[in-house]
Amino acid sequence: MQKKIIAFILCVALVTSCAVALASCNKSSDKDLIAIVTDIGDLNDGGFNQNTYEGVKSYAEEHGLRYAYYHPNVDSDGTVTNSGREEAMRKAIADGAKIIVAPGDLQKEAIKKVAKENPSVKFVYVDGTAIDDLQNVTAISFKEEESGFIAGYSVAKEGFDNLGGTFGGGGTYAACNRFAYGYVQGIIAATSGKRNVFVKISFKYGENFNDSAELKAQMTNWYSEGVEVIFSCGGDMLKSVIEAAEEFSVEGEEGYTNEKHIIGVDVDQSSRSDRIITSAIKRLDEAVKHVLALYYGGEWDAKLANKTSNLGANENATGIPDNPWRFNTYTVAEYYDMYDSMKAGTFNPLSNVPEDCNDVIWWNERVADLNAEYGSYVVVNVEI
Repeated sequence: MQKKIIAFILCVALVTSCAVALASCNKSSDKDLIAIVTDIGDLNDGGFNQNTYEGVKSYAEEHGLRYAYYHPNVDSDGTVTNSGREEAMRKAIADGAKIIVAPGDLQKEAIKKVAKENPSVKFVYVDGTAIDDLQNVTAISFKEEESGFIAGYSVAKEGFDNLGGTFGGGGTYAACNRFAYGYVQGIIAATSGKRNVFVKISFKYGENFNDSAELKAQMTNWYSEGVEVIFSCGGDMLKSVIEAAEEFSVEGEEGYTNEKHIIGVDVDQSSRSDRIITSAIKRLDEAVKHVLALYYGGEWDAKLANKTSNLGANENATGIPDNPWRFNTYTVAEYYDMYDSMKAGTFNPLSNVPEDCNDVIWWNERVADLNAEYGSYVVVNVEI
């Protein structure tokens, strides 16, 4: 009993200002340490931090390695700063980390600085791109067009024919633009031969990915005009879309009337609202395991050093969640049949978006080409 108490005290002692997961305490100290440096939000945020951690944890436990997470200190107003990220990374290295996994595009500057200071330590920049000529940094990016395609295809196969999408970044954020283009492609592919399919898309609000009264008003107007599902693509913008959807979806004794739905983004956002029918996700856990397998397989120099791994269906890194499943007619089996078809190349979503997607002519030309290819009659209206 006394030994157990001592072990517990030692484990708790590891939790410093840069929080270290207790899960690492039961790992042998002579094994490699994989560190996760989280970004904004908590470890169990249901998003990038948690998904990355679960991927590291799964790989480490399967291969008998140590793992620990480090949460950066915040400043007086609760903001995570670059200095806080750097401190967390240095603490991980002092604890023996040989490889550091850092999720989120805000990690770039901290990785750049600490990686230069520690050329023997490897860094995995999740949802970013290769940094300068740093050979000890690798990056993971995702084929957002695939997840967007799958989400659009799925809601169209469910039978919805009046759809919308609001995309963050003001039309100039490449990842959101690829989500948007994939979404439209998926809708068109799923509605071959079907008439009267309408899609509204907008990059007008959410330039900084924030919720706003203006965005809510736009979404409320769309729902009032008959839009059934809106793809909310960008951070806190989801709050505005949820508010609009919940105002229309009235729950009664026999279920909802005038039901409106939402597609979430990046991770499974179903816990945020029962209005979220699915999410266009990036499987950070699978992506991280893929890169760790290459690193521990001795492939760093050949396949990872100063490279960006653009991952998609072939690495199980894109898609929609299969649990919970909120579709009524479109089935999980149909989804996986479609996903296998994407892996086989039957569906190959295009990603060549313009620098600014507030380009009505570009959209009209692309939609005309896609309608001709699939024999569809989808009408896309871009609100600018």
